[in-house]
Amino acid sequence: MAVANFITFNIDGIEPEFGAPKPERIIFGNPQFRTWNLEEAEGGLYSGIWEATSGKWRIVYEEWEYFSLLSGHSIVTEDGGEPVHLKAGDRMILRPGFKGTWEVVETTRKDYVIKI
Repeated sequence: MAVANFITFNIDGIEPEFGAPKPERIIFGNPQFRTWNLEEAEGGLYSGIWEATSGKWRIVYEEWEYFSLLSGHSIVTEDGGEPVHLKAGDRMILRPGFKGTWEVVETTRKDYVIKI
């Protein structure tokens, strides 16, 4: 049987990894994460689905990430910049060196591709 050279973003039957921001990064709330890692390719490339509950925390990116919101409402704000409200269908790229905050207003789910 041949191995497929594709994957779908179907998480049925896949156990998520659970996590949260580091306590010292939390600004308010008790945000909790669920992550379904679907691909870990050579060269530091990752993709999957991530979900977070409400709260606000500091983020610092050393990696490059593209994502598309599948559901919910989040606000991403770069230090010194204006808040960007994100809802289902919105997409963003966060580049290495990005520093700011992520606030989940309504439980947010996104699919992502990360390059380390």
